[in-house]
Amino acid sequence: MNTQLYNLQRKVKQYKEVLQNTEDYRQIWESEFKAFIIKQLEQLLELTGLEAKIEVKSQIAGLEAIALDLGETKSGIYEVVSKDFHRHLVKNCGGLIYQQLFNGKIIVLIQYPFIENYGAPRPPKTVAIYRPEELTEPFFIRHLEELITEITNWEDFDDDEPNKKIGFKFNFGLNPDMGREPLMSDEKE
Repeated sequence: MNTQLYNLQRKVKQYKEVLQNTEDYRQIWESEFKAFIIKQLEQLLELTGLEAKIEVKSQIAGLEAIALDLGETKSGIYEVVSKDFHRHLVKNCGGLIYQQLFNGKIIVLIQYPFIENYGAPRPPKTVAIYRPEELTEPFFIRHLEELITEITNWEDFDDDEPNKKIGFKFNFGLNPDMGREPLMSDEKE
């Protein structure tokens, strides 16, 4: 048998195995794994006292997600509309997401907190992608710990990190010179 043909046959066999894995992972998700994830998260919430809700997002079959949502609250920032009326900006407190991918594997994401109308929300952080058999109990503790670390760092933001600018002028688009190097005439002696 020709080596090229043998290599092609091997690749076709591997392709068929990957397609079968996708079907198997989707079946496992539906029959047991979705409930396993929910149970793990419920137990950790109970053991840690963390207040959150667990939601199943199932608008698209095969791409379902389980979200541990830390909820929303007043941000402490508000627009003064009049002397007697203030419009509060809402803070989404972040969360942890376990979502099926197109191939049946599970991606774990951290959703960062954000305040409405105060800059653009930070994109979610990808923690990892797992086959169902790889995602065991100890990983859930690590994921929740990483979420708490990330949102604590977000809440405790300061200028320790260079090139990260916050503030009214930067977040509300009122600084047209953002990122521009000062011209010689701009510098004061």
